[in-house]
Amino acid sequence: MKVLNKIFRFYIESSLHVSLAICALTAVTVLTYKTDWEWTTFAFIFFASITGYNFVKYAGQAKLHHRSLTNQLKTIQIFSLFCFLGLVYFFFRQSANFIWTTLVLGGFTFFYAVPFLPHKKNLRRLKGLKIFIIALVWTGATLWLPLVNHYPLFSLPVILGSLSYFFFVLALILPFEIRDVIYDDAELGTLPQRFGVDTTKKTGYVFLLIFVILTLLNTGLEIPEMLIRFTVALATGVFIFFSEKSQNRYYAAFWVEAVPILWFGLSWIANQ
Repeated sequence: MKVLNKIFRFYIESSLHVSLAICALTAVTVLTYKTDWEWTTFAFIFFASITGYNFVKYAGQAKLHHRSLTNQLKTIQIFSLFCFLGLVYFFFRQSANFIWTTLVLGGFTFFYAVPFLPHKKNLRRLKGLKIFIIALVWTGATLWLPLVNHYPLFSLPVILGSLSYFFFVLALILPFEIRDVIYDDAELGTLPQRFGVDTTKKTGYVFLLIFVILTLLNTGLEIPEMLIRFTVALATGVFIFFSEKSQNRYYAAFWVEAVPILWFGLSWIANQ
């Protein structure tokens, strides 16, 4: 049991789970827009997600505690290094449009963690901006990258899809924001810090309502996909409703993060 617990903790803390969630949402894009399954794109997004998340989460810890790193953190560092090498390999197998789009998203990720503004501030520490940066990068990774070689990014189907993903991810982030309210620095100005948990939940419901409205406006979606999106919105709303400051360790990190995987599973079944 201890071994299984360690494996599961590594699965969560090494960002494997969130990376699979991002790949699942990318797969939803491929199914929705009926593009080719390009395995090099998925491989790049998989390795880039792990590298980016672990860079944001652990770079500061490694710098401060490099002499007393736990064995698990050392293992995650080594794992992240191999993922970075995979990222580099698959990066140079992409088209020019894909590479330029990736560089923009990578810039947001890098400056989300690395200070570049006065008073040693990064994008994460700009008051109230945190969740919007995350939603933008998720949208870019899961929608723009798999479509950049197939659709103009400023075409109506892609714009509607981008707005839809953006508001979905905003809602999905809120259980994490509620969980972290007792740990986050006050200067971050997160929604729960500024307006309280109840208002944050209501804001999440508004984000989901916009997601549903955008789904209805997207005439390119077939009825089964619309019903799936309504189901995903309902599931996300339930997770937001039961979110608390003190929640189970894996409530957000595993269950909430699994919603895109649920979305992909339902979409895959509908397409068979």
